[in-house]
Order: sequence, then C-alpha cells, then structure tokens
Amino acid sequence: MPQVTVTVNGQAHTVEVEARTLLVEMLREQLRLTGTHVGCDTSQCGACVVHVNGESVKACTLLAVQAEGAQVTTIEGLAAADGTLHPMQEAFREYHALQCGFCTPGMVMSAIDLVQKNPQGLTEHEIREGLDGNICRCTGYHNIVKAISAAAEVMHGQRAELAPAG
Repeated sequence: MPQVTVTVNGQAHTVEVEARTLLVEMLREQLRLTGTHVGCDTSQCGACVVHVNGESVKACTLLAVQAEGAQVTTIEGLAAADGTLHPMQEAFREYHALQCGFCTPGMVMSAIDLVQKNPQGLTEHEIREGLDGNICRCTGYHNIVKAISAAAEVMHGQRAELAPAG
C-alpha cells in the first residue's frame, strides 16, 4: 500500500492508505479528525471542505495520495492553541449561523477561503454565490451570510471584534 506524508493542522503524518482512499476517509478514519464530514459522496454538499495548501477543497474529490506533501487544515486546526476561535468560527457562534451543525465545518472552511480571496469585501449576493456548493438544510442561510460578512470585517481589520448579533 502507498504511504502518504501530509501535514495536517501543523502536525506531520505518514499514513499507509489504499490507492483509492479519499482524503476525507484518511482524515476521519486514520487520523480521527471527524470534524470533516461526509455528507453526500458526490461532491454536492460541501460538508467535507478542508484547506489544502491554503485552498478550499472538497475532501471527497481528492485521493489521499494526491495530498502527498501538502499542508492540510481541517476545522480542528482553526482555533488558536489557547482555544481562541478563528473569527469565522466565532461569527458562526455569535450570529447563530448553525442549527444541527452538520454542514458547519465545511461551510466555515469555504467561507474562510472566500473571504481570503476577496480582501476588497463581499456583498450579500457575492457571499451567497460563493457558498454555491455548500448545502445547509436547516438555516435558510440568512444568519450564515450575516456571520460571514461580520467575520470578513474582522479578518480584514475593518473592525476589532464581532458585535453581538441583534
């Protein structure tokens, strides 16, 4: 079986995998990082989004062997060592942008990438368009969009901290 060496959330791992093993399977089953969810197995829902070398990727579409040498960040790797949440995580909490939470890890990872790629800011329409490929069956997206907008302002230094949702 092939071996894959990958750095996940800052920690190097060498894992033996079958050639057909998906990245999401390796993360969940071998590295026990279960925050990355498997929702549809068809690349439609976005519950499995992680960052590979800084880009959001649906981990159900990438073979683990394709991640050889890559830097992978999962939802578990976002919070600071002292437990301080990433501004996007904090915004999702503060703005009640989740209900069941199943889509949340992938939604957060996609949102961070979207905000990082758009330092000029995002309109509500651009956020909604940017989330195409992430499905939430519970919230109706209104609070998700508000959370992403607020987190974007913090991430781009336009405000120091999140204001409580009103």
